[in-house]
Amino acid sequence: MTAILVLVLAAACTRPVVNYPPNNTRVELTSTNLPIVWIEVDHQEISRDNRIGARMKVIHNGDGALNYADTTAHPGQCVDYEGPISIRYRGNSSYNVASKKPYSLRTLQQPYKKSSKKKKVKILGMGKDDDWALLAPYSDKSMMRDLLAFEVSRPWMEYTPQGRYCELFLDGTYYGVFILCEVVSQGKHRLDLQKPGISGDDITGDYLMEVDYDDDVNHMSRFHPIGNDGRTLQDKFVHFQYKYPDYDKLEQSQVNYINRRIDEMERVLASPQYADPHTGYSKYIDVMSFIDYQIAMELGHNIDAYRKSAKFYKRRDRVDGRFKMVVWDNDLAYGNCKLAQSWRTDTWAYLNNDTLQARNEQFLVPFWWSRLNSDEAYVAQLKARWAQYRTTNLREERLMAVIDSLATVLTCHGAMQRDSQAWPHWGEYVWPIYYIASDFDDEVSYLKRWIRDRIAWMDAQLGFREAH
Repeated sequence: MTAILVLVLAAACTRPVVNYPPNNTRVELTSTNLPIVWIEVDHQEISRDNRIGARMKVIHNGDGALNYADTTAHPGQCVDYEGPISIRYRGNSSYNVASKKPYSLRTLQQPYKKSSKKKKVKILGMGKDDDWALLAPYSDKSMMRDLLAFEVSRPWMEYTPQGRYCELFLDGTYYGVFILCEVVSQGKHRLDLQKPGISGDDITGDYLMEVDYDDDVNHMSRFHPIGNDGRTLQDKFVHFQYKYPDYDKLEQSQVNYINRRIDEMERVLASPQYADPHTGYSKYIDVMSFIDYQIAMELGHNIDAYRKSAKFYKRRDRVDGRFKMVVWDNDLAYGNCKLAQSWRTDTWAYLNNDTLQARNEQFLVPFWWSRLNSDEAYVAQLKARWAQYRTTNLREERLMAVIDSLATVLTCHGAMQRDSQAWPHWGEYVWPIYYIASDFDDEVSYLKRWIRDRIAWMDAQLGFREAH
């Protein structure tokens, strides 16, 4: 690998700079506690829309062991994965605004062509699959908000993605710390969804969808978002994207079914009888899954909560045909965003539409969440679930221990310091952060303070008193 890197670096001197290199391309890595990921695209330009072929190699000598970039001087290291992949950029604002870009990866059976078959592989202890992401913490200077949100929800929700810190080389250049992560997708080790049929009960599932941007709309809500006073925001719309099966692989009968099912759920939620225990919303949604999602989103006061990358799914009716939620996309949560007052610790994210509307945001929170939280029975279950969380995985001391553990992983062998050399931004504003930390320790201290204040406010709102 060392010889390859030398050749790649020599070639880079004579070829145009592409693929958004770091500010400092001369950062050296000798050893690290994090897995090392090499991706070689042979200086092809990586695209947001179209995949290109590449090769990936992952060195990981095990938890607690060091990994070495010089594989000639350190032969015999454990190659966790090596093989062909396809790669493109991923993300919306994380791609369009951040200097450090995230990637979508697919592991393949042979070098990439449009006809190449995918290959399910196990990477860094995560279950076999062929669809992966390299998240690029940039606006999140702590680099831990996504992983923290996963940790919050994992004990309660049916599926929560896993992620592992790593350090990335792209065509021989050090690109910094990334999170090699599962994506929310169909798969035996992810959402174990079965392909829907075209008739009878088989047509009722399984499906994966999301509320998101209008860049790839497969269905549009018949109900507009609402303001805090209940007024209908007629000029705003909620858009749905269908992720499994891929929309272009769905039969028209399947599209008609899932459109109709979403419409039915929304009509019931909008009706005067929406809270009826037999015919109301509980017939269409897994109430506890929605509550667990709400707790995760509200703990972080996530500006994107409910309205962007809000992933939900359903199985066949004979299994459990109610909609369920999945947690994803929390890099701007936990006091990290200055927009729409999302840095505050004393308001609800599900009531963000007025502040979002004031800054002319086009994508607002669906009316579902206001309706659910206006039902006494739902709120009673929410309060009970919050109390369960607070006496288990949301104990304040446990959250602080998780943060300390993640911070230690990032700093104990210099990974955070190397990333800061590649992408120097301490003491500088990066869109759209609220708190401008002077260094990593300052950022971690702010994150802890924010979470303590948020928990205290939510305790007061939800009637929880911690036993002493």
